Amino acid sequence: MTRIDFYILPEGSTENSVLTACKLCEKATGAGMTVYVNAPGASLADELDGALWSFQQGGFISHERYLGRAPEEPLPAVLIGDGEPPETHHGALINLGLEVPGYFSRFDRVLELVSGNPEARAKSRERYKFYRDRGYELKTHNL
Repeated sequence: MTRIDFYILPEGSTENSVLTACKLCEKATGAGMTVYVNAPGASLADELDGALWSFQQGGFISHERYLGRAPEEPLPAVLIGDGEPPETHHGALINLGLEVPGYFSRFDRVLELVSGNPEARAKSRERYKFYRDRGYELKTHNL
């Protein structure tokens, strides 16, 4: 069964969910997992794409934007998209969206990021309740 982890950013924090997503990508790929990042909207996907190029000095996390066609070999460790992920990436799902993705249960782990703004926190409570009501194992990490 999919394990769900909520990562709660502090209110008023200068660290945003994109930087946190980069760190989680690094950790998951370091553990040998493939990662799909649900990044709704072109601007959020662009921001994450740029951040993955530059957040780690002297290093690189293999990634590319996923636009619905099968990724070419060699497969990147991280795919960024806003639709159905390919079958090749089912290790970890990082959700930057406000809704529960319909395909979440295909993943071993779901990492839900909760930013400090009130709207995002309210939506994260709805997602938490959704998972809890369906019997998923939930963990919360206050950052």
